[in-house]
Amino acid sequence: MIRNPILPGFNPDPSICRVGADYYIATSTFEWYPGVQIHHSRDLVNWTLVRRPLERASQLDMRGNPDSCGIWAPCLSYADGQFWLVYTDVKRFDGNFKDAPNYIVTAPSIEAEWSDPVYVNSSGFDPSLFHDDDGRKWFVNMQWNHRTESFGGSPKSPAFDGILLQEWDPVAKALKGPIKNIFAGSQLGLVEGPHLFKKNGWYYLTTAEGGTGYDHAVTMARSRRIEGPYEMHPNRHLITSKDHPGAVLQRAGHGQYVETPEGEAYHTHLCGRPLPPKRRCTLGRETSLQKCVWRDDDWLYLENGTTVPDVDVPGLFGAAPVEKPMRSEYSFDGTALPADFQWLRTPEPQRIFNLTDRPGHLRLIGRESIGSWFEQALVARRQEHHSFRAETVIEFSPDTYQQVAGLTHYYNRHKFHALAVTLHETLGRCVTILSCNGDYPNGRLSFPAESGVAIAAEGRVQLAMEIRENDLQFFWQTEGKGAWQAIGPVLDAGMISDEGGRGEHGSFTGAFAGLFAFDTSGRGKVADFDWFNYEEW
Repeated sequence: MIRNPILPGFNPDPSICRVGADYYIATSTFEWYPGVQIHHSRDLVNWTLVRRPLERASQLDMRGNPDSCGIWAPCLSYADGQFWLVYTDVKRFDGNFKDAPNYIVTAPSIEAEWSDPVYVNSSGFDPSLFHDDDGRKWFVNMQWNHRTESFGGSPKSPAFDGILLQEWDPVAKALKGPIKNIFAGSQLGLVEGPHLFKKNGWYYLTTAEGGTGYDHAVTMARSRRIEGPYEMHPNRHLITSKDHPGAVLQRAGHGQYVETPEGEAYHTHLCGRPLPPKRRCTLGRETSLQKCVWRDDDWLYLENGTTVPDVDVPGLFGAAPVEKPMRSEYSFDGTALPADFQWLRTPEPQRIFNLTDRPGHLRLIGRESIGSWFEQALVARRQEHHSFRAETVIEFSPDTYQQVAGLTHYYNRHKFHALAVTLHETLGRCVTILSCNGDYPNGRLSFPAESGVAIAAEGRVQLAMEIRENDLQFFWQTEGKGAWQAIGPVLDAGMISDEGGRGEHGSFTGAFAGLFAFDTSGRGKVADFDWFNYEEW
């Protein structure tokens, strides 16, 4: 049995690819580095993160990219003895423009080093590459119309101006031939996320519609010719929860079709699991997988006979989930970060952290402020559970209040809570809290613990946070002395969500738990972390 979501936490826009008995899913990573997450499975039930292929400056540099920009909607495919990865690096969010260059990279295997990117076009985001059975290759992406009143955080349907198709020449590494707008979408609007596949002489096109909020849907159409015209599915939408507010998996849309070697049909989609009472998705957009069937009319349907996705789905024969430990303990003994961790935007991580200056420790080098779009020392892992506890220990000796380091529950520059060690002019070294409660666009801070609590001038300090659905409580203790002490009031953990602050469509990534340091004096003060623990509650 497949238990959804199969990729919990921030893992949106799932593109699925099968090669023999191996299945791979690529998901969007937005401003988090390295770019694109690729998970692997052989049974569709158990998935393992195996690669983040966009890992060097020649492939990806997101310094200056606004929140919720960066890598959107990768498409992973296999043809001609190699893997192909198509993606957008979005450079603008607010206003009428998106500035969305699209690229292709390739590799002989998922684990191999991926090529430098080849630029394709910039007419819109969500690109996809289809390998036809006659050997020709076709590039599709949505077209963005900047002339409408479509501003970031409040998309208007006319800005999503249909799906463009053009042939890709793999020898010349360029598009060729006419550009055709092959699909305007349904009345739901906001057509994006195109994927093509071919079966029984039909070209099938699945798209995402309705925006990535609660009206989201997978829309399906087909044609005998790749350039259309395309007729709509009898139900219009293959997968959607938009008319079923009680469904567990909400915001269902944007996915891709895959067949098993035996011809069984499945379709991925993103989803959200909102918490009451405000219906905020604190885990962001996650990846799920639905069992499908082909009927005599040559249309694909969910096996459950509805358009509403299921939590439990029939899997491959004999496949059973492997129980995952409730507690993850991370040491920093190696020369590379643990696989679960990422950082923000920069292809020069040596500027913000290392594991070599002090072996056995993660050393963060204080750079720009928390929330900077350029160079901030913040290393974190995804929140995968509605309730969890995270702990760490820090060694940090600030000599000015401009030097701050600690533990954070982080979404973006407008939505975070941080428990920090710093210096106060009367308290001396202290522990305090910095919060930004969705204050867009100004990003004003609040200080729920006021000036903080004085601590010893030297020594290691343990920091912890407990998230219980919508509530967050911070704790601290001097290592080896006394018990955990709560600091500050219970905070709004639900703000650290897609819907927090600006609301639906204002941002759409996910929550992280991690470690940070900044030094706005410009002197690069370092903070050393010995370990980090994450435990599901």
